[in-house]
Amino acid sequence: MIGTAVRFALVVTIVAAGEPAMAGVPEPDGYRLENYRSPTPTTLRGVRVVGTDEAEKIWRSHSASFVDVLPRPPRPRDLPEGTLWRDKPRANIPGSIWLPDTGYGELAPSMADYFSSGLDKATDGDHAKVLVLYCLADCWMSWNAAKRALSLGYSDVVWYPDGTDGWLAAGLPVQPASPEPRPDE
Repeated sequence: MIGTAVRFALVVTIVAAGEPAMAGVPEPDGYRLENYRSPTPTTLRGVRVVGTDEAEKIWRSHSASFVDVLPRPPRPRDLPEGTLWRDKPRANIPGSIWLPDTGYGELAPSMADYFSSGLDKATDGDHAKVLVLYCLADCWMSWNAAKRALSLGYSDVVWYPDGTDGWLAAGLPVQPASPEPRPDE
């Protein structure tokens, strides 16, 4: 009995000690440039941050454009002829546009243009339309992309940090995704 109480107290102490570290991830002044798959801040200045319930409400209302920024490895250019290449399948929130590789901290000019053009396509050029950016849980790609969308003049940017991980965990539908062709494709 005492051993169980001591173990329980130890677990509570460890969990309580770990919570501030997870909740205390500070927002960088600029974009995140490394370690993209790690805990993210709970905030993003100038951007509305939503959980799965709110993301679902926005999605069901058809009032927003959803943009997935999960990276996608390109087909290697030097594959011998006849070699099969299979992209890793991606399922995203239905109706989303997939703009891979646009959540890095630094983008080549062609990729910055690709991102800007993709957002323009997703919103029909309406910078006031609600724009929801996501990737996976604990992924800085969507944080960077939401920050970048704000800098491009989008006025109603929403960051969904749980991404498709949170969406799937809630049992919500996904659909197979094909990315928008990148400039080099």
